[in-house]
Amino acid sequence: MAESRLSGQRQAMRDLPGDRGLQKTSTYIVPCFLFVELVIMAGTVLLAYYFEYTDTFPVHIQGFFCFDKAFSKPYPGPEDDSKAPPVLVYSLVTAIPTVTILIGEVTSFFVKSEGAQEKTIVTADCCYFNPLLRRIVRFLGVYSFGLFTTTIFANAGQVVTGNQTPHFLSACKPNYTALGCQSPMQYISERRACTGNPYLVASARKSFPSKDAALSFYSAVYTVMYVTLMFRTKGSRLTKPTLCLVLVSLAVMVGVVRVTEYRNHWNDVLAGFLTGGAIAAFLVSCVINNFQPTQLAMPAPLPPRPQPSVGLPLVSLPRVEGPLEKLQGYHTLRSHDHQPILSPAPPDVLLPSRRCLTSAV
Repeated sequence: MAESRLSGQRQAMRDLPGDRGLQKTSTYIVPCFLFVELVIMAGTVLLAYYFEYTDTFPVHIQGFFCFDKAFSKPYPGPEDDSKAPPVLVYSLVTAIPTVTILIGEVTSFFVKSEGAQEKTIVTADCCYFNPLLRRIVRFLGVYSFGLFTTTIFANAGQVVTGNQTPHFLSACKPNYTALGCQSPMQYISERRACTGNPYLVASARKSFPSKDAALSFYSAVYTVMYVTLMFRTKGSRLTKPTLCLVLVSLAVMVGVVRVTEYRNHWNDVLAGFLTGGAIAAFLVSCVINNFQPTQLAMPAPLPPRPQPSVGLPLVSLPRVEGPLEKLQGYHTLRSHDHQPILSPAPPDVLLPSRRCLTSAV
């Protein structure tokens, strides 16, 4: 009894013409999610972990000039003593986009009518993804992937370049007497030139690009694009610009704090902004189609049939005989003692007059 009722409901859903256009039969969503997307996501997280917490990728060691003022700023202390500590930055980077997307998708789900919802059939007619759950998982999943990708790009740039921070010499504590520094133009390239804490020295060699600036700007651009493309505020025109400016300002403030505390140079922060913004713009525009629902392929409409012209006067055109018709008439004339037998002429072809067509247009 239950199976017959369920089959009747499925048949009724298939018979709805409006709902059929928003459905998509797909049997590869679940296998692709399990065996492709999850594998890529796990590899991205693993690579970010190796960059961040292991010595698998050693930092490139650059030399420095004796008494270089660009790297002689005072040591600002550990990262946790910063005005924008990593815990606060990472919390905001994770919480603000998540809350914004949840609020936007839940509101959009209850505001839209049922016929306008995005549906996806996973396997035949038995399994459906809820459109709200599907969009939340897609948008937050892509955001998480971009977050780890931004971390990988920033860490890779720091490891490959090995640019020093403004407080590098304060953390390095080189022995200028032992190194024989006599002039500020003397370049030191020895690997054992530093006598300070090896962990602080290694951290001071990771300046370009700024990872905190890249993550904060990635989060801001992703959230701003979501707010701009999804929110529809008819009552107030300043709501979206104000919210977007606040998000961008928070990201810019993180970069300013990094510079004022001598933890990064200006070019490091600008490179981080460019990296995070480029990744966010690419994912939004090329991966999730500007947060718009998936466009289903519709059959191409048939070309319209030509309609006969109505109400236009017709012009009779004379009939022109072909060579075979003339030859047949000649043989008929010879066989009947030169008495031609005229066959009835076919009716003239009627076509619309060019002048009438022009006047009608």
